[in-house]
Amino acid sequence: MSRRNVWSRIFIAFAWVVCLGGLVTLMGFIEVKKNETTCTGVKVYIPGDQYFIDQEEVENILQVSSNTLVGRKLANINIHQLENTLKANPFVESAKVYTEMDGLIKIEISQRQPILRVINRFDQDFYVDQHGLKMPLSNNFTARVVAANGYIDELFANRVDTLHTKMAIALYTAADYIRKDSLWNAQVAQIYVNKDHEIELIPRVGNQRILLGNADSLDVKFENLAAFYKQALPKAGWDKYKAISVKYTNQVIGIKDENDPSNTTTKTTVKADSMKQAVAATIDSTISSTITDLLKQDTSHIKQH
Repeated sequence: MSRRNVWSRIFIAFAWVVCLGGLVTLMGFIEVKKNETTCTGVKVYIPGDQYFIDQEEVENILQVSSNTLVGRKLANINIHQLENTLKANPFVESAKVYTEMDGLIKIEISQRQPILRVINRFDQDFYVDQHGLKMPLSNNFTARVVAANGYIDELFANRVDTLHTKMAIALYTAADYIRKDSLWNAQVAQIYVNKDHEIELIPRVGNQRILLGNADSLDVKFENLAAFYKQALPKAGWDKYKAISVKYTNQVIGIKDENDPSNTTTKTTVKADSMKQAVAATIDSTISSTITDLLKQDTSHIKQH
């Protein structure tokens, strides 16, 4: 290696050391300057369309109005403690607190997103969020999510907690699947757990109950149901069946109304080859348009059992 190349590398290394040293010095200066700055205000940012917690409540939690923050040096404010205080709120999923050079404290709040409301057999009422955690109801806001009731044993201790029973986990799994599918999210109005501890779905369109059984093989069960909607219901009519069972993955069972003179049980075996085509056709059929029309009406009520 030539002497020229050696000196060139030494110069580059020296330049990097000087730059890094300058950067560290600058960051230290900025930190010292920031610590000498007093808090000039608090700005809260809460994205999303949930309204469990608002800016006023955040300020009350942090006692902003009592001047515990404004006017104090930033060096004397424990940012980590502020974050933990906010995270202790059951509606807060995460909180980020940081300071600006002008003395402004900025707070970013991420709220919990409920996907299911559960009323257990002890009349306890709570939400389950998108991560499968129980959370309390709010006096400020009611989330429009599918509700589940019936023979549900899952208890609620009025705090954020995991699900403990197999049935509660199954309900969460089913609700999470339903909300991610635009058709079923529009069609399923309510979830009910019967005395045999099996899951039933109450639809918005049609008077029949959908017997889901458990939360296993949901892809297959809902594909079977979509195929039944496409193949059987247009021929028999929406009100012909009192129940549709998709508990078994290889067939759909339609149970006709007892008052129907032609009362029979219809079993439809759905072929896997035509499954995807049936689902695609269903989404474009009058089923979707009927559900959409219904959603324009008031669907806030919950059917009673």
